[in-house]
Amino acid sequence: MLFKSLQYVSPTWYFNLTPKVSPASYFLDWDKLSEVEKDLIQWDKSYSSRDVSKLDAAWQAWQKGFIEVDAEKRLDTGGIRPTVTDNYRFLRKYFHPIWSYYVLLLRLLSLHNPFREIGGFLRSRRLQRVALYEAVFPHETAFADFESSLLHQAPRVAVIIPTLNRYDYLKDALHDLEQQDYPNFEVIVVDQSEPYRPEFYDDFQLDIHLIRQEEKALWLARNTTVKSTTAEYLLLYDDDSRVEKDWVSQHIKCLDYFRADISSGVSISKVGAKVPENYRFFRWADQLDTGNVLIKREVFRRIGLFDRQFEKQRMGDGEFGVRAFIVGFKNISNPIALRLHLKVGEGGLRQMGHWDEFRPKSILAPRPVPSVLYLCRKYYGLEATINLLIMNISPSLIPYRYKRNRKTLLLGIPLAFLLFPLVTYQVFCSWVVSGTMLHQGAKIEILPMDNKND
Repeated sequence: MLFKSLQYVSPTWYFNLTPKVSPASYFLDWDKLSEVEKDLIQWDKSYSSRDVSKLDAAWQAWQKGFIEVDAEKRLDTGGIRPTVTDNYRFLRKYFHPIWSYYVLLLRLLSLHNPFREIGGFLRSRRLQRVALYEAVFPHETAFADFESSLLHQAPRVAVIIPTLNRYDYLKDALHDLEQQDYPNFEVIVVDQSEPYRPEFYDDFQLDIHLIRQEEKALWLARNTTVKSTTAEYLLLYDDDSRVEKDWVSQHIKCLDYFRADISSGVSISKVGAKVPENYRFFRWADQLDTGNVLIKREVFRRIGLFDRQFEKQRMGDGEFGVRAFIVGFKNISNPIALRLHLKVGEGGLRQMGHWDEFRPKSILAPRPVPSVLYLCRKYYGLEATINLLIMNISPSLIPYRYKRNRKTLLLGIPLAFLLFPLVTYQVFCSWVVSGTMLHQGAKIEILPMDNKND
């Protein structure tokens, strides 16, 4: 943990947790950076101590895409204790000003010392937000010139696509795969459609392995495909996506260049939130999206398959990403392996479950989807779960199509008060169901070792 305030604004950020085995230096020590690296970071000496200033520099380095494997450069954050004022200063520098007011309100309501909180808030109020991404670590130049030995070896890749009633969109996704410049891959399609049309696949110039699945279940489909192939590289994809012809090769090159275990491709959605600025450069990944991710088979061997507690719900890929992070696998956000996510309103997960984790499909359904609380309670604890609810409940009362409009989302605050009894009931239902899920435990199947290539 760098700053306590991150628990309020990013309660389910991977890097709030501590990996059991950390093969890389996520947060770097300012004193051990080169002069060229230091030039990309604004040293802030206004914190309460030099050690806290080093925390600030480490945050900047992480956000700017510093990816380091040398343990000698790792910053030991354990003994550094930022003051209340330090935390408000950090918030003002890197987040919208409204977050300082939000954290102040929560801290006062939770009976923290009001003199310290208000004093820290006031002492930081004149700070301007930093333009954090004006200068980022320039991986792209070296990456473009990198001669990947792994690409030359051309290992077998399995592209995994579950599909449900989306033949019109799947057609375009498969045509994009036909144009790939990487030669050695198979396509495994788990078709759950009704009516089932096996003849649909006959004319594609691809090595397609078709699996018919009667049960409408996303995580069962993903697990089935992982078990059905001996490929050492598994590229997970969605049926309502479009990619460029170098998509597969850029994923493989990323694993090789960064000596990574997971390449998390960037997904740009036609519908939903604004595209984050940090999607444009390589950095440590703080999420995993099974619509666009290349995973080494060794990851599945170590941590198991997807947790089927998430079936017909949300965040099954998020839970897998947390598990991989905790074990210490290296996950890189890859801006070059880009996909366009169409997020069509028919078929797929939308038909089986939910469009959005905090927006229920009916008025009396749980809010959020219980699997969201299951994930947060399991890995992040009670305080983070409560912070997650407080952050997301009121915006979720605004329709999904307005998710990009911050001013419209603010209307969720008065709506939350107006609908307080209903919202309380929805959250209570979600809490009860997630508690049952926790009591039942994870439904994670272990990948059989006999599938490993010799």
